[in-house]
Amino acid sequence: MSRIFLTGFPGFLGAELLPRVLGRSEGTSALCLVQSRFADLARRRLVELELAEPRLRGRVAFVEGDITRADLGLGASRRRHASDVTEIHHLAAIYDLGVRREVGMRVNLYGTRHVLDFGESCPKLRRFHYVSTCYVSGRYAGIFGEDVLERGQSFNNYYEETKFLAEVEVRARMQGGMPATIYRPSIVVGDSRTGETQKYDGPYALIRWMLRQRSRAVVPVFDGADESRINLVPRDFVIDSIGHLSSLPHSAGRTYQLADPDPPTVGEALERIAVATDRQLIRVRVPKSVARRLVARIPGLARLTGIQPEAFDYFDHPTHYSVQHATTDLQGSGIWAPPFRDYVDRLVAFVRAHPEVDSGPMA
Repeated sequence: MSRIFLTGFPGFLGAELLPRVLGRSEGTSALCLVQSRFADLARRRLVELELAEPRLRGRVAFVEGDITRADLGLGASRRRHASDVTEIHHLAAIYDLGVRREVGMRVNLYGTRHVLDFGESCPKLRRFHYVSTCYVSGRYAGIFGEDVLERGQSFNNYYEETKFLAEVEVRARMQGGMPATIYRPSIVVGDSRTGETQKYDGPYALIRWMLRQRSRAVVPVFDGADESRINLVPRDFVIDSIGHLSSLPHSAGRTYQLADPDPPTVGEALERIAVATDRQLIRVRVPKSVARRLVARIPGLARLTGIQPEAFDYFDHPTHYSVQHATTDLQGSGIWAPPFRDYVDRLVAFVRAHPEVDSGPMA
């Protein structure tokens, strides 16, 4: 009997990954660590999953806890829960480009450390799966490989820094013998088939900004917009990839960058969004430093545009991501990163149909 311990349910990726990993074997069950304030949402989401996939009924249990606590908030039950866990999927993190450092450290670094400690206490553990991010690269200029991490890079924000430090921790445990696999998605957007997403952040700010305008959309652009690339991947690609790669015996010890191997330039992405929103794009060249100051200092401008000042750093991102391991081990699975142009219209259609979705992080 296999038992999966999963953090990050009912989050954007966790809620979709759960049925994938349970689908491998009818004899597998799952225990999801859920924050108390998300318990009702988790139960509702599980009901939806069970209605869609009846084979999940009776195989998923919840335990309330918190990764920021050393015992995960499990107290006296911690040892009992650890006794039959065979696989851990750690997805819980705070994804917020404007996160304060102390919050990012508490959730992303110390939270990961606590889940790793729990993993080391599981006598039957066969694999620890950790979802990192491509942006542990910081502002490294050049090709960033899957086998590298520390390159003296600087970071755009505390989200990047704390995820980097968390991956350092995971790799240290791997060197100590823990069987683990690391997955680094780039910027994750909605489902490529339905457009569905859980929150509007990242490129969604540009989609919503264009939709707020009429036939012509005025968008600030920086020098180099036609050379700098923005790496976007849909949720289904990320989930399908983790579901497949996590099942491979030889993926232990590997890091996979789940990124678009041929991402569009920022200029190309803007043009694609303009077409999908049926807007004429009007580019206004503005230095990045000026754009950041305006959004940060003018009251209400960030709320009006939906763009965080920190997001501007990804419009002139200097890093290109190698996907050699991911491409090799996904070969023959039918899983690949679709180009942005093939699904941007579905992202836009979902935004039009669901104005109620917000941009706040789950934390």
